[in-house]
Amino acid sequence: MRLKDCYNFADFRKLAEKKLPSPIFHYIDGAADDEITYKRNTNAFDDVDLVPNVLRGVENIDLSTTIFGKKLDLPFYCAPTALQRLFHYDGERAVGRAAQKFNTMFGVSALATVSVEEISSLIDTPKMFQFYFHKDRGLNDSCLERAKAAKFDVMALTVDTITGGNRERDLRTGFTSPPKLTLSSLYSFATKPMWGINYLTKGKFELPHLQDFVKEGTSTNSSIGNYFSTMLDQSMNWNDAEKLCSQWGGHFALKGIMSVEDAKKAVDIGCTGIMVSNHGGRQLDGSRSPFDQLAEIVDAVGDKIDVICEGGFQRGTHMLKALSIGAKACSGGRLYLYALAAAGQAGVERALGQYKTELERDMKLMGCTKISELNRNNLRFRKIK
Repeated sequence: MRLKDCYNFADFRKLAEKKLPSPIFHYIDGAADDEITYKRNTNAFDDVDLVPNVLRGVENIDLSTTIFGKKLDLPFYCAPTALQRLFHYDGERAVGRAAQKFNTMFGVSALATVSVEEISSLIDTPKMFQFYFHKDRGLNDSCLERAKAAKFDVMALTVDTITGGNRERDLRTGFTSPPKLTLSSLYSFATKPMWGINYLTKGKFELPHLQDFVKEGTSTNSSIGNYFSTMLDQSMNWNDAEKLCSQWGGHFALKGIMSVEDAKKAVDIGCTGIMVSNHGGRQLDGSRSPFDQLAEIVDAVGDKIDVICEGGFQRGTHMLKALSIGAKACSGGRLYLYALAAAGQAGVERALGQYKTELERDMKLMGCTKISELNRNNLRFRKIK
């Protein structure tokens, strides 16, 4: 199987599994506990049907949307994800260049393997920094100031990782950052020699935003779940979020909002956007899917801040449904991570291009020429027995 054989999300996932050692693949692919929420994130879209209109003159399609004051050519963007160099040696560089090609936003994690300074020098399209609230206040201040100096457009405070989720696949495979060989994973790494060669020869694995402050995840092996549980500040509260919003002084979002009450509080503290997200099903298993929760949050605050629906997207039709509910944009990590693992920048470009093609085709079939024409009249919710 080659990149040219990848026509959809499932194809990229299959090729990524062929390219990556088992612990690395299952870090992307896995979720919390029984992975019920992870599955529901995508299955939720199947409970809603699209109702198309015809004879509308749809030769010209405009997929653009505006979020955080920035116009994007696509109504979706690459959400921030950690440790991208483990998936492909080009890591965030590859994703950033691909996002720029399509003029959409690129999110960079505090746990990125490429610095905000390098990303800022590499691309000039909209950029988001994902902030994790650490116990180490010096680290927090450093991340904020570096992102601000690098002229990032948005800061997104992740609020759903107050402790690590129970990611049992990572426990079984022994996944850590940096990777380490175990008896159970040795065969998997040995059968993926090109991954190992690239990892060892394409530059040192680093977490540039963290390495001057903490050893965990950089020079000391740590699982992501353990990192969240031990290094992040579990006393973080709304006062901390409001202070950070004020310190940032620009577009500020909370990533991981799932209740109407919290969405309203986000407005009150000065946020300009929220990501309705359950961290890809990797934290609280049994929680609602973002799409299931989207309507009530849009109804409560959609006229006050930008509401982004994050997670579960595998098709253009999934995005149409979220946009019809009232999301300003869609985002995801696995949306592009399998493609990154499959073929680096070329893979991400192919994936983003396919989503764009799907959306253009689906918009025409829906009888809509621009995102603002999508609304709930386009949808019918199936009755759950």
